[in-house]
Amino acid sequence: MKITPLADRVLVEAIEEKEQRKGGIIIPDSAKEKPQEFKVVAVGPGKLDDSGKRKALSVKVGDIVLTSQWGGTEVKVDDKTYKLVGEDDLLAIIK
Repeated sequence: MKITPLADRVLVEAIEEKEQRKGGIIIPDSAKEKPQEFKVVAVGPGKLDDSGKRKALSVKVGDIVLTSQWGGTEVKVDDKTYKLVGEDDLLAIIK
């Protein structure tokens, strides 16, 4: 299955953080914070402005971005979990 975002939506994939142990304590997955750093997998064509012209998105496939922690919708495709977010939910591009 292939997902193509519409309008100003962006499909992102979480970048897994390496497990860190502090003082020998391992934090269970259920207590860990949700990741906020993602890799852009697909982007929509952009929103239409009032005059009917498309406004291009600020991100492109391959960019590493920060998103708001609770924004977007999780989608599962071929046993991989992605997040579909609006461009407004993106906070920054990491370079």
